[in-house]
Amino acid sequence: MSLFNKRKPLVGLDIGSSSVKAVELSRSKKGYQLTGFAWESLNPDIVVDGAIMDAPAMAASIRETLAAGKFKPKRVATGVSGHSVIVKRVVVPAANSDEVEASIQLDAEQYIPFELSEVHLDYQVVGPSTTTGDEPGMEVVLVAAKRDKIHNHTNVIGLAGRRPEVVDIDAFALQNAFEANYSVDENATVALLNIGASLMNINITKRGMPLFIRDVPVGGNQYTDILQKELQLSFQEAEDLKLGKNGGTEAEMVQSLLESITDMLCTEVQKTFDFFRETYPRETINHVFISGGTSHMHGLAAKIQDTFGFPTDVLNPFRSIELGPKVDAAALTSLGPSLAVAVGLALRGWNDD
Repeated sequence: MSLFNKRKPLVGLDIGSSSVKAVELSRSKKGYQLTGFAWESLNPDIVVDGAIMDAPAMAASIRETLAAGKFKPKRVATGVSGHSVIVKRVVVPAANSDEVEASIQLDAEQYIPFELSEVHLDYQVVGPSTTTGDEPGMEVVLVAAKRDKIHNHTNVIGLAGRRPEVVDIDAFALQNAFEANYSVDENATVALLNIGASLMNINITKRGMPLFIRDVPVGGNQYTDILQKELQLSFQEAEDLKLGKNGGTEAEMVQSLLESITDMLCTEVQKTFDFFRETYPRETINHVFISGGTSHMHGLAAKIQDTFGFPTDVLNPFRSIELGPKVDAAALTSLGPSLAVAVGLALRGWNDD
């Protein structure tokens, strides 16, 4: 599902709050092949609360990322998420798919907490259903993204000399990456958690369609922040300590501080899972996959599994994707799950749906 039409080939460009990730895929006999990838860190003041505050600096970072990856395609697929994006499964009064669009245009205001003039609307039909009044209806996944959020991203891509061909939703891109790499029972309900520096995208999906999507403003920055504050460290010192690059005599205190943030993160996941159960009382989550830069945190997957009792694994976005001859496998291994959304975005150039 995307907000603009798609063509191929595309570079999947994931613009995060702490880094820019880019991926290019090509078709292969077995499915897909990774042609190239690149990653560049961002200064912390370029993106604040999900908004690009310094467009020229962001455009420069995008140019550097794309140059580092030696990407040839001018067309780019990017994604948006956060409080400016709404994704809901709703039942609209419509007897068939042809009547859905008219019904959405008529009733969208009751589902979207924004002025309709401020958003771009899109939808995907799930199938026939009934309304609360037992009238014939169609269940749809309804998407609304604020136009200024979309422009925020497309503007810097244009400044970087590329063409923003697709604007998708990060949670959808995450699902694309998962489905390209994993096969699960059609009746399985899977929770996908993409945990970045400042935002966690949660997509609970079944049979190739999202059941429940939520973006939570928590992520790896919380680990860094608490280390900075409690141990009087610089940002980089705290980052290194978070990733286990520096030890020292305060190891026990550091571990305690990191665990406190992991507990907080699990509390936010718990809130989402509780809300999901209230919305879909007959559904049970069968498996959890985590991705994003914060999935590298030692013991995080095990903690989530112990807390909720669901099998939990770190998502490998290249599990079923061949590596091209020019790909640096060692560098790719170190990034791995951080590239999940970028992989999903790159797939927009090849997906038929």
